[in-house]
Amino acid sequence: MVIPPVYSQIALGVALRISRGELKEKARISGRSVLSSEYGVPPETIRRAMKLLEDMKIIEIKQNSGIRIASVENARLYVERFGAQNDIRTYQNKLNELLHHQETLCREISEVAVSIVRINQKFSKASPFSNYEVDIPQNFAMLGHTIGDLKFWQQTGATIIAIRRGEQIILSPGPYAALLEGDTLIFVGDTKSVEAVNAFIGQE
Repeated sequence: MVIPPVYSQIALGVALRISRGELKEKARISGRSVLSSEYGVPPETIRRAMKLLEDMKIIEIKQNSGIRIASVENARLYVERFGAQNDIRTYQNKLNELLHHQETLCREISEVAVSIVRINQKFSKASPFSNYEVDIPQNFAMLGHTIGDLKFWQQTGATIIAIRRGEQIILSPGPYAALLEGDTLIFVGDTKSVEAVNAFIGQE
């Protein structure tokens, strides 16, 4: 799904207010600086939004006269035409769907990691995977970043199954777990993964 630019979303929001009668035809609406503060965007974004509404003959922009509403009907037609593409509920539903998929994926990764540990414990002599530990040093460049941000598995091929933080053990940490100085990572992988992890955190 392609999300429309911010100025387009603001233009739609203003058109929606006009079509609902919140802003009356021929009435003057706030200037760019006020709208910029109201929407929390730069004045240039407001300028582009107003230019779009002017092109659609919804508003009129005249020097020394400010911005006036030209046509409620054009605003209504604009909302009917483009509203569905910018409906916030559409994006909320998409976000909820992605979050659900992410939660499911994290749970599956955790289950696979736990299974690897169990298999490793049972068949340690035959399995190419072993448990390894590595400490996060003070000079680690990515202190405070999450496992997801670091793309740890993609970068190293190793799976973190726990983090030892002082006397606390964090089992199956998810992608939002941050790595802090002094943490001990407990991970599974093969010998290449161990080398990759050491290189990744600057132990080599």
